[in-house]
Amino acid sequence: MFGWEFPPHIAGGLGTACYGMTKGLAYNDVDVLFVMPSASGDEDESAVKIINASDISVADVWGKTDISRLESFLNNVSFFKVSSGLVPYIDPEMFSSMVERQEKYSRYEEYEQFKIHYGGKYKFSGKYGANLMEEVSRYALIGSSLALEHKDEFDVIHAHDWLTYSAGIAAKETTGKPLVVHMHATEFDRSGENINTLVYSIERRGMEAADIVITVSDLTRKIVVEKYGINPDKVITVHNAVEPNDKKRSEYETCGLKNKVVTFLGRITYQKGPEYFVEAAHKILQYDPTIHFVMAGTGDLLPKMIRRVAQLKMGANFPFTGFLKGNDVDQMFAMSDVFVMPSISEPFGIVPLEAMRLDVPCVISKQSGVSEVLENVLKVDFWDINGLADSIYGLCHYPKLSEHFKKAGKEEVDNLKWEFASKKIKDVYEKAINLKK
Repeated sequence: MFGWEFPPHIAGGLGTACYGMTKGLAYNDVDVLFVMPSASGDEDESAVKIINASDISVADVWGKTDISRLESFLNNVSFFKVSSGLVPYIDPEMFSSMVERQEKYSRYEEYEQFKIHYGGKYKFSGKYGANLMEEVSRYALIGSSLALEHKDEFDVIHAHDWLTYSAGIAAKETTGKPLVVHMHATEFDRSGENINTLVYSIERRGMEAADIVITVSDLTRKIVVEKYGINPDKVITVHNAVEPNDKKRSEYETCGLKNKVVTFLGRITYQKGPEYFVEAAHKILQYDPTIHFVMAGTGDLLPKMIRRVAQLKMGANFPFTGFLKGNDVDQMFAMSDVFVMPSISEPFGIVPLEAMRLDVPCVISKQSGVSEVLENVLKVDFWDINGLADSIYGLCHYPKLSEHFKKAGKEEVDNLKWEFASKKIKDVYEKAINLKK
């Protein structure tokens, strides 16, 4: 299994999903070798064996094969060196300049540039910064090396999100083992219609090379089929799940808060709809100035949100916490009376499940994948600020309504366990293996 992050060092839902999934697969008697660019050594390996790509020497895989195998690989994976910061990804202008430089080199010259590094190691950051595309391409080389080294230890290659697709392709090319790619979020989710064409091409290439594509929702499956042209017969939806929490809400420190707390927790980016949360908060405060709204997370829209809150003079009721993870997330939920996820486009959205397991009633957008599996939440269109404000206000002021969603939501989320979702993933593995026979 190729991933990019794993708890406790995560930047978002991808690492959380991988953690729960691997534990669920272990429950279903599936052994997992989990490869990541940079492991810290403090990852939980109770359900997986972690392989740190930074510790792996790049083998001269292609020197042991004929030129046709080399050409096959190079036709599926393109390597781009990007020296500029990518936050979150490169823009179309930068991509165009990269392509122009790339066209100056032949495919063999491209290969030769990378061949000189065989026998060495790459120190991956495992982050999403300045050398992201370079790390993605280096990861592909590591993927082929690891696949050969561990060929007899695995039956299926599983690659998570576009960052690992090239590594998955390389592993498949060197071993012939079936490839399953997991689409957690598409470029259309991250960028709307103004997509990064390089990321799109990597996503499409990975799905075309895969034997089976897993999507986290039917919403994502529709995008994969319609916008990427992937054969629907090989696209299977497996909804995400959540790890149970053994601690009760009462066991967390609530700091003696008396006023209602409404929380937004996630990346503060266009995709997550933070602007709608701010505007809904402003409407509610006109009627109840005692409610506090918390925005937890970081992202490119954070400065804009801070300025907007200041402009609306809500600063006293609207703190920003920065990025939260691990126990701090649960601590935040234990202090919350309502959780809001007004995402414009959300492939799934694990965070509402994390809130519901601590008895927090939720308001989510109809445009989220998780709305396909949740019934005991309030659902609104992301753009409907009035509807969003009414839902939040109702949960804050009508105790019976709030108690209903607390109780019913907790019962519902307790049945959305990774052991059930991972059983479906195991079935996907078996199907992929049978396709190769």
